[in-house]
Amino acid sequence: MHLKIKEWVTRYLPAEILSTIVTVLAGIVAYRLWHNNVTVAITATWAGNISYFGTIFLYDVVKTNSSLKEAERSYTFIYLLKNIRAFMIEFGLAEVLDSFFIRPLLMYYLPLATGSLWTGLILAKFIADITFYVPTILSYEFAKKRFRDPEN
Repeated sequence: MHLKIKEWVTRYLPAEILSTIVTVLAGIVAYRLWHNNVTVAITATWAGNISYFGTIFLYDVVKTNSSLKEAERSYTFIYLLKNIRAFMIEFGLAEVLDSFFIRPLLMYYLPLATGSLWTGLILAKFIADITFYVPTILSYEFAKKRFRDPEN
């Protein structure tokens, strides 16, 4: 189990750190520009998502490309589609719930409840991450065995 946790931390932590920074900064900028909590919630949610998923997807493409180079093969459009398929299996269900319901609601209400934009956004992000990672890790383990091998 220890190796699994290390694997998950290695996979998700860099993207999570970047996403946290981008989420808070985007939320603060949105608030200063529009003074609207709905806009803050949507902007913070999607800016964080783009940075998070962009980081992980780029990592997956680079990792697949490296594996293929070792086997003296090229990264083609077919491998890009395979990366997209594995990515969708890993994040699909969790991401729909997270991006369209859980995270925006928390990003809206927790800054109001705490009386602090900064504290509310950080707290919302961490609570939403808990509900996000349980199905994501289960899906990752499923996808890893069936869809992450370039030969599949």
